[in-house]
Amino acid sequence: MNLPKQESLIPLKTLFISFHASNTILISFLPLYLQFRGLNGTQIGWVLAIESLASILAQPFWGYLSDKYKTVKRILLICIIGLLIGSTVFFQMDTLPAILITGALFYFFATPVGALTDSLAQRRSVDLNVSFGSIRMWGSVGFAISSLIVGEVLARFGIQYMSWVYLVFGIMALITLFPLKDVAVDAQPVRIKDISRLIKNKPFLIFLSVIVFITITHRMNDYYMALYITELGGSEGLVGMAWFAGVIAEAAVFALAGFWFRKYHSLIFIIAAALLYTIRWFLYAAVDDPLFVIALQFMHGLTFGVFYTAAFDYVTRLIPKFLQSTGHLLFFSVYFGLSGIIGSLAGGALIESFGGATMYIGMGTLSAVGTLFLIIYHILPYGKELE
Repeated sequence: MNLPKQESLIPLKTLFISFHASNTILISFLPLYLQFRGLNGTQIGWVLAIESLASILAQPFWGYLSDKYKTVKRILLICIIGLLIGSTVFFQMDTLPAILITGALFYFFATPVGALTDSLAQRRSVDLNVSFGSIRMWGSVGFAISSLIVGEVLARFGIQYMSWVYLVFGIMALITLFPLKDVAVDAQPVRIKDISRLIKNKPFLIFLSVIVFITITHRMNDYYMALYITELGGSEGLVGMAWFAGVIAEAAVFALAGFWFRKYHSLIFIIAAALLYTIRWFLYAAVDDPLFVIALQFMHGLTFGVFYTAAFDYVTRLIPKFLQSTGHLLFFSVYFGLSGIIGSLAGGALIESFGGATMYIGMGTLSAVGTLFLIIYHILPYGKELE
């Protein structure tokens, strides 16, 4: 009886592997590539901020189209084709204005892919009565394997070949999309005015406002951990190893989500992960050897893996079912968009002016504030567990 379920999820799991393998390039190595192109820390921050700004605009736009036309697969197809075309142009640019303009176009298509894939997986997990984490873990596996392989390839042949590796994984994602089964969505028609139901949803908006203190630090680490490792004397290969160690831990957390996740309220896990984020950043600030960063990367699973799984589940139950794609992508636009803008600009300025250790001290302080706000939110009526 389980075999058909497993077979029906193979294309989706393969899409997770291939897309997140391509995403490794942007998260782990793009700052090093931009540095190779001659950009300084502040300029790199501007490029990364463009990604986040595009995310804020693109996520709700594509999510609304997905809900309106009752399809996730076709929207994914458009976005991945746009991603491939946009990246081909983006990686050819070598001046800051050209990089910013073409980057905005590229990211408009690239940033919604992860959110749409997660939204599809969440709905499929409900249909098949399996845990979301058991599907999402394959993205972590793809990210981990790619980070290790790509790190070694770039260390051997040079960071200038990064664009070719990205295209290979992007094409793989496109190919795996064709046999993918689309999700059955609610038949209720979605209109522009329905978006007001999300805007008036106070628990949803307050929760997004609170978690931004944590997600800013997460995005800052995404962008600048590679530069911090090289600042400490590490190579591209060590950057790949660091991401491999972290995402393998993340994959394990996702894989076991069905066992640990239902034992306590979602907000308990969110608060615990936020506290671990605080500890993690202060530990990073204290190290003086890149190998210690790699050793501490096991905490990535206990922070992002737990925080993201619990937060995604929590917002899913806060939003109407027929607006789930829109709500999920609005969640993503805050988690990875707004937080990314602040994190990229602040992180670039901090690491250029004061160094990586100071940046991580600031991140730890911000996480501590966010943890306090989450506790207050949990105490207030808005933070009570949903039925």
